[in-house]
Amino acid sequence: MNLKRKSLLLLLLTITAGATSWAQQAVDIGNRRELFVDHHLVDQLKNATFQLHHPRNEGEVLKFDNPWEGNFSAYCTIIKDQGLYRAYYRGVRNAGEDGSAEEVTCYAESVDGVNWTKPDLGLKEIDGSKHNNAILAHEAPMTHNFSPFVDANPNANPEERYKAIGGIKKSGLMAYVSADGIHWKKKQQESVFTKGLFDSQNVAFWSESERQYVCYFRTWSGEGYHGFRSVSRTTSTDFIHWTEPEAMTFGDTPLEHLYTQQTSPYFRAPHIYVAIGARFMPNRQVVSEEQAAKLDVNPKYYKDCSDAIFMTSRGGNVYDRTFMESYIRPGVGLANWVSRSNYPALNVVQTSDTEMSVYVNEEYAQPKAHLKRYSMRLDGFTSLTAPYSGGELITKPFIFKGSQLEINYSTSAAGEIKIEIQDQNGKPIPGFTLEDAQPIIGNEITRIVSWKGGEDISQFASKPVRLRVYVKDGDLYSFKFN
Repeated sequence: MNLKRKSLLLLLLTITAGATSWAQQAVDIGNRRELFVDHHLVDQLKNATFQLHHPRNEGEVLKFDNPWEGNFSAYCTIIKDQGLYRAYYRGVRNAGEDGSAEEVTCYAESVDGVNWTKPDLGLKEIDGSKHNNAILAHEAPMTHNFSPFVDANPNANPEERYKAIGGIKKSGLMAYVSADGIHWKKKQQESVFTKGLFDSQNVAFWSESERQYVCYFRTWSGEGYHGFRSVSRTTSTDFIHWTEPEAMTFGDTPLEHLYTQQTSPYFRAPHIYVAIGARFMPNRQVVSEEQAAKLDVNPKYYKDCSDAIFMTSRGGNVYDRTFMESYIRPGVGLANWVSRSNYPALNVVQTSDTEMSVYVNEEYAQPKAHLKRYSMRLDGFTSLTAPYSGGELITKPFIFKGSQLEINYSTSAAGEIKIEIQDQNGKPIPGFTLEDAQPIIGNEITRIVSWKGGEDISQFASKPVRLRVYVKDGDLYSFKFN
């Protein structure tokens, strides 16, 4: 082989190796929906930012006003399953030790997520009567923080389609199962996990992306109950045997007391775990003794305050706290500036074609304790946003499946969004440049992006590409390939 041919071969090998290297570095997103909740796909941002959006207060939806519920009802879970919304929560009127015998697990349901009823289940006897909405009673301490989920494991036993965990340090976490979400039994008599403090709502779910059960539970940053209230994680393939716990990390953000973390897969993008939790500010007192008396708040529960925070995870022991600001602030007035108020319920659920809702426990330790609904647009936790002068994002190289690009967006009347497809090296692809892109103007949950040559981008599927997204006075909430 002569020198010229050797040089040509070496050049081809170098090019091939470089392409292979790029392909290996490219993130494979398939046809998953991607939200702007972290910088997972971000290479460059120019005059554009990620914006946290605050949910709208839609008012009170569920009063904790039965004799077996009351001031200290809490740790709520909302589940939407086959057209029915279900609420599970702790019922207890008087403050006591965690896991007291008075604590029960209550149930309510709704056909729209807005109007709720408490069915007379006739299952558990409380104060001499079975006329109540309790699904568990006289099963302390599991009723302190009973937290259920619908098992998305494709191999799950139909008789165990609903699963739950509950318990405190003394008991460990107990596993429960149910076929219908109403009638529950213990998975086994012994606890399934003991290596935590559990003095909060501990949550579990089947992870579609990790193909295993995941449990996020209360630990502290120091030894015992010292330091900051924090979170650890364990996993399981059978819901009985769990791995050694790993403490969750929060990047380079400061530690805060996370009283609840409410981690769950986002239903439109289950590979992204959304955590809308309660941030607790001990000894940060807003309400005076005189004001507390007027509110009729329990004397032990007005010298701290709390709000709701937003963070995410893509699995493993890492939370992303891109947004340190409050997600849901306490409301006007003093009633929600008391200890342990403003605690979000577990799960975000869809409540219309364009809307999703999160529920918040408010006016804690007071006679008017209740659950309130807050609404958002679908995917509307955060957005890529830019001002009137315009800005842009360039993604890292990624690989997708499909033939169309779908976006969820909104603009002003003067604004617009345009998207360019680039090769893995950032070179615009002819026919799909920013100049070829059809400007997108409006406000839609679903819009297919198009260029002069049309919408079909199947020729780029399974090849490393980048997107260059131009935004002018608008918001891009999510994108996916179909």
